[in-house]
Amino acid sequence: MLTANSPTTSTTNQTTAPDTAYPHLLSPLTIAGHVLRNRVLMPPMGTEMCTEDGLSTPREAAYYGARAVGGTAVVMTGINFVQSELEPIHKGLARVDSDDCIPGLRGIAEAVHAGGGLAALQLTPGLGRNNQYYDELGMEPVSSSDNTYFFDPSRRCRPLTTEEIRLIVQRVGEAARRGAEAGFDAIDLHGHTGYLVDQFMSALWNRRTDEYGGSPENRARFAVECLRAIKDNAPDCIVSFRISVNHRFEGGRTWEETQALVQALEAGGLDMILCDDGSYEAMDYVFPPYYLGDAPMWEAAARVKEVVSIPVAACGSLTPEIGERLIAEGSADLVALGRPLIADPDLVVKLEQGRRADVRPCIRCNQMCTGNAFFGLPVACAVNPEAGFELERVIEPGSVTEPKRVVVVGAGPAGLEFARVAGLRGHRVEIYEKGDRIGGVLLPAATPDFKRELFRMIGWWERQLEQIPTVSIHLGHEVTVEDEVLTGADVLVLANGSHPFVPESVAVAPGARPVDVLAFHRGAPLGQRVVVCGGGLSGADAALEIAQKGHAVVILEMVEEIAGDMLMLNRISLLRELEAHGVEIRTRTLVKEITPEGVRVTGTEGAEELVEADTVITAFGLKPATGVGDALAAAVPGAEVIRVGDCVKPRKVGDAINDAYVAALAL
Repeated sequence: MLTANSPTTSTTNQTTAPDTAYPHLLSPLTIAGHVLRNRVLMPPMGTEMCTEDGLSTPREAAYYGARAVGGTAVVMTGINFVQSELEPIHKGLARVDSDDCIPGLRGIAEAVHAGGGLAALQLTPGLGRNNQYYDELGMEPVSSSDNTYFFDPSRRCRPLTTEEIRLIVQRVGEAARRGAEAGFDAIDLHGHTGYLVDQFMSALWNRRTDEYGGSPENRARFAVECLRAIKDNAPDCIVSFRISVNHRFEGGRTWEETQALVQALEAGGLDMILCDDGSYEAMDYVFPPYYLGDAPMWEAAARVKEVVSIPVAACGSLTPEIGERLIAEGSADLVALGRPLIADPDLVVKLEQGRRADVRPCIRCNQMCTGNAFFGLPVACAVNPEAGFELERVIEPGSVTEPKRVVVVGAGPAGLEFARVAGLRGHRVEIYEKGDRIGGVLLPAATPDFKRELFRMIGWWERQLEQIPTVSIHLGHEVTVEDEVLTGADVLVLANGSHPFVPESVAVAPGARPVDVLAFHRGAPLGQRVVVCGGGLSGADAALEIAQKGHAVVILEMVEEIAGDMLMLNRISLLRELEAHGVEIRTRTLVKEITPEGVRVTGTEGAEELVEADTVITAFGLKPATGVGDALAAAVPGAEVIRVGDCVKPRKVGDAINDAYVAALAL
C-alpha cells in the first residue's frame, strides 16, 4: 500500500498545473535549466532497430518521435554501448563509440524535438559479468572483481585494471560529446540491473582494495567519474542515472547499501535519478510481468527520495493513477512509463484531453517488447501493432475509395481488431457474436486479478468501436450458412476462435465430469482438491488463480517442466507464485484416465497411481474451430474470405491482434 512521504522537492516548476484528473502528473518540472512539460518520461528500453553496425535508423527515430508527439516529456533511448575494447558489442546492438553514430542519433533527437519532447541518450559503459557475447567474439569476461560469469558460473571474470577503468570513463565522455552534438537534452548513465557500473557499486561484486573498492564512496567512484565525464563533455545536458535500489535476491544489494551510494552520486553532480529494483538474478523485477501486479517496486523511488534533493523517477508497472498519487504525496517527482508508452504512444495527450478510457492498456505480457529483445528482434507490442512499425503501419481514416461490406464472425481479439482497423479506414463492418458480450476467449482468461489488464483491453475495444460510425456489433447472433446477413457481403472475416479438447489417449470414465479450463473461468464450481491436467500457460495460470482462492491444487504435466513455452522472465514470477501458494507440480506424469475419484496417471517410474481430486480441470490445449468457418466460407462463394486469430492456429493474444491488424490494413 502506498504511504505518504516527504514533500515534493524545490526543483519543481511552480507553474499552475492543468485542470485535469492528473494535476501533479501533468504539471511541468524544471531540471538543470530544462523545462519538462509534464512528469512522464519514457525510460530506456532497447529497441533492436539498429543496423548490424549498431547505427540508429529512421525506423528507430519514428518510434521514439511518436512517443514525443503523444505528449511524453522526456523520451529516453535504450542501451547504447560506448566501447568495444574490453567487451563485445553484438551485431545489431546500439552503439555510440564513433562519430559515425552521430547522424543516426541526430535523427532520433530531431524526431523527439519535433514532437515537443526532450531527448535523452542512455550510455552503457559495459555489461561486465552479464555480457553473453564474450565467447562468440573471442573475448574474456571482465567485471569489477573476479566474479562468477553469469552465463557460466564455473568461470571467473577478470577484474578490470585501473587503466582500463579510466579508458572506459574516457569513452563515456566521448560518447556524451557525440550525444550533445547530435542534439540530445539529457544523458543517462546505465547503472542498474547488475551491469558493469552496478557491479562496481555493489559490495557483493566489488571486492577491490584500490580506490575503486571498499567504502561506499569508493565503490561509487567509477560511476561518479563517468558522471563527471558526461558533465565535462555535455555541459548543457541533464545527467541522469538509473539504479537498482534492491537487487531482490539473497546477498544482493538492498536499500541499506544503496542509501550511501545515491548520496555519493548526487554529490558527484547527478541531476536526476531513476529508481527500480531487480537484477539478472531476479530478472522478473527488471521487466515485471502481470503476476507482480501494479507498482511492485514503487518504494524504490520513495526510499531514495528520503535522502536526496534531486528529482527522483519511479519505475515499474505504474499506472497514471498511481503516478499521480506518488507525485502528490512526495514519493517521486517523475513517473517512468515504459511498456504503457509502447502500448499507447498518445497516453499523455489522452490524459490531458480527459480521455483516460481511450488509453490502450498494456497487458504486461512481455510477449513482443521484452520478449522480442531477448531473441534479438525489433521491439513490437501485443496490443499495439503499430509499435516499431510507425513508418509502415499507418491508418488513414476514411482513406478507402470503394468501401466494402465486411461481415466479421466472432468478437474475440482478432475479430475486434480487424473491425477497428477496417472501420477506421472506411469499410462498413458488421460484427456478429454468438455470446452476449464481446471479448471472446479474453473474457474467461481475464478472470484472475493478475490479468485484469486483459479485461480492460475488452473495454478499450468496445469504446473504440462505438466511436466508428461504420462499425456495428450484433450480440447473441450465431451466424449460420442460411443466415441472410451473409447475403451481399464483400468480405467474410472468420474470427470464430478455438475450443478446448481432451486427447484421445485420455479416457473419461463413466460418472467423471471434468471441467475444461474455460468453463472454470466462466464460473464452474470447484471442490477443495483440484487437479489441473496440463501445465501449459492456461493450466498454470488457472492453477495459480485457484490456489489463491484457498484450494489445494496439483498440476499434472507430461513433459519435464510446466509453461515451457513461456517467456523466461514471466516464468520466474509464475513459478515463485505457484510455490508460495502451495501448488504441487508433477512433471513427466502422463494422464491416462479421468475418473469420478480423480486422475489415474503414469509417473516417472512407470507406476500407475490415482491422484485424488474433487474437481478435475482439463487444460490440454486448444483446437481451431475450423468446421463452422469452412461451411460459412462455402456459403458466400463471391466474397473474399479472411481467417484471423485462433481459428487459423491457437497462439498468444498478441499474434492474433497483430495478424488481424495487418490483414485489415491490406483490405
